[in-house]
Formats: sequence, C-alpha cells, structure tokens
Amino acid sequence: MGRERIEAAFAKAKAEGRAALVTYLMAGDPDLEASYASLCALRDNGADIIELGAPFTDPMADGPAIQRSGLRALANGTKLTDVIGLAARFRKNDQTTPLILMGYANPVHSMGYAAFADAAAAAGIDGSILVDLPPEEDSELRELYARHGLSVIRLATPTTSQARAAKVAEGASGFIYFVAVTGVTGAGSADPAAIAANVEMVRNISGLPVCVGFGVKNGAQAAEMAKIADGVVVGSAFVEKAGDAKETGDHGAAAPAMGSLARELRSAIETVRKA
Repeated sequence: MGRERIEAAFAKAKAEGRAALVTYLMAGDPDLEASYASLCALRDNGADIIELGAPFTDPMADGPAIQRSGLRALANGTKLTDVIGLAARFRKNDQTTPLILMGYANPVHSMGYAAFADAAAAAGIDGSILVDLPPEEDSELRELYARHGLSVIRLATPTTSQARAAKVAEGASGFIYFVAVTGVTGAGSADPAAIAANVEMVRNISGLPVCVGFGVKNGAQAAEMAKIADGVVVGSAFVEKAGDAKETGDHGAAAPAMGSLARELRSAIETVRKA
C-alpha cells in the first residue's frame, strides 16, 4: 500500500480536525522483542504514523538520546534486516498504521537499493527518511520506490529557502519532515511562532502534509506545534523510555512507558482543533 497508508492516516487526522501524531522508536532497543511490544503500544495509544529507527554507527543528525539508543541496538547485534523483519512482524497484525524506516544511507547502500526496496515493500514498510541522502543523490532509490508505491520522505529546516524547498519537494511523497530547530535531535525546544511561516511555505510549495519534529518532548509542546503543523513528530522522549528499561534490566517496561507518553501526546494534540 505504501503511500496509500500514509495518505489515509493524514486524511483520518484531518477529518477529525487535528494534527497527526508521528512517533519514533529505535529497533532493537532495549531488544527486538521489546521493540515489537513498543510498536503495538504506540499504535494502541494514539500514534498515527510510526517511524522505525535503523541503528547506524555514525548518526550525524541525532542527539545524545538517539545516539545512545542506536549504540544499544547495535550492541544487541541489530542489523537492517532485523529492522525489516520487525516491520514484517508488525504488519502481519496491522494493515493500517504507516511504518516509516528512518535512518542513514550507508546500511541501505550496503544492502543494495534494489534489494532494500524489494524487502521493505514485502515487509509492509511504507517509505523511508534517509537523513543523509539529499534529493540530488536519491534518484536511483526513488525510481525503485516508485515501482512499489513507497514514499521518499524528505527533510526541510528553518534555513530552507523557497528554491531549495522546491528541490526538496521534487519527487517527494507522503509528507515533508520539517526540522524545527537547528541542531541535532533532542536539542533545545522548538518555537512554533518562529517557524510557522516556513512550515506554511514548505506546505504550499510541496503540496504535502508537513510534520514538525526535533525539540518536541511533551504534551504541552506537542499541542503548540499542532497549531501550525499537519503532524507532530516525537522521538528522543520515546527512546529515553527504552534507555530507562535497559538501565533497570526490565525490558518489558519500555512498551507501557512509551504507550503512556503516546497517550499524553495524543490527548494534548486533540485539544487543538483545526478547521
């Protein structure tokens, strides 16, 4: 289904007069079984779209929380094929919730773009965000995705010009991920008023929903961001729950903790009604 699942999720949120909740977790942290339980908990507690992180040794866009999460997953031996397998397991019992693989280009390139696109589609992954693969370099992958109806989701930032936004939008589908703060994930807090015009510009140029992430950690911040965005992305706050579970040795605690946070975020977002 690919793009259709993503489009349906945004259509549902829009029909309900709210922004979509987009959540992130790192596959394999604290372990793959806990990750599966966490996927289900996020879905059951209000996540409209789930980004499934693939661990990488050099996560240049990520802050300390997600870096540590990726290192824990790698220490567990988590590979890209394990991430795809996790998605396939989730998809057996859920044909609705969009799954977006989020990571870096190197593991995908090492696997082979064609092999990855085939495997991702077979597993029920709906698209990817490869943060270090710019529009100028993703044509091969984009062509392969088109055969499967998968989405190439691109990034925009507060420094993205109109000309660059047009390039970012070219060939993109699903949604645009707008990075709310300059810096890495989990750094600082975002100011919706400071980026509202940029978000609107990217939305108008791309014709796609714009989801805002980086710097959103709690319900209050999510509600403020929901006023300007089509979707609100939260990542570091979720992986910190996995870190807590790893530290205590109770890996099973990750899923309920993530579910509780998702419920808080969804409730906060629902207080912001859109026309």
